[in-house]
Amino acid sequence: MNGNTTGSPQFYGSGVYHSSAVASEVRWMGETCTNFLATGNTTDGQFCLVEETSKRGEAVPLHRHEKDVESFYVLEGEITFYVGCHVGVRSGPGSFLHVPAGAIHGFRITSDTARYLIFTTAHHGEFYRAISEPADANGLPATHEVDWDKVMATAQDFGIEFVGELPEE
Repeated sequence: MNGNTTGSPQFYGSGVYHSSAVASEVRWMGETCTNFLATGNTTDGQFCLVEETSKRGEAVPLHRHEKDVESFYVLEGEITFYVGCHVGVRSGPGSFLHVPAGAIHGFRITSDTARYLIFTTAHHGEFYRAISEPADANGLPATHEVDWDKVMATAQDFGIEFVGELPEE
């Protein structure tokens, strides 16, 4: 490998891929910034890995996706995860949550900010891309407004069913 740490993603023989955060695609949904570290295009359809940074109160309502698994790893801050009918589980740095396909889940950012990784299928990663907006040249969003009509329509296209709001804390 050539030691490239800042430029474009590098592809090597046998499907080996190397990238840095600087080279990742940056997109926004509301107050959540998503860095696409690896996508179906770069992993030969195997998986998607994103790093998200979000603010207190940002949340994903209870939902399920029958075909896609999703795993979360908290790097900084605190997230409360809701799985099925269980009480929310507050999760800080180093916490890991795996959600199998079909499981009802959602989450809310409960610290001032949080940074976390999501490891999922390439298919589900394309859903993230479809509901978010590209960052501008400075890495910022054009708007912090979420187009929930777009999210709901796109969710249907990707086999995602929203089943309810998160419980109040």
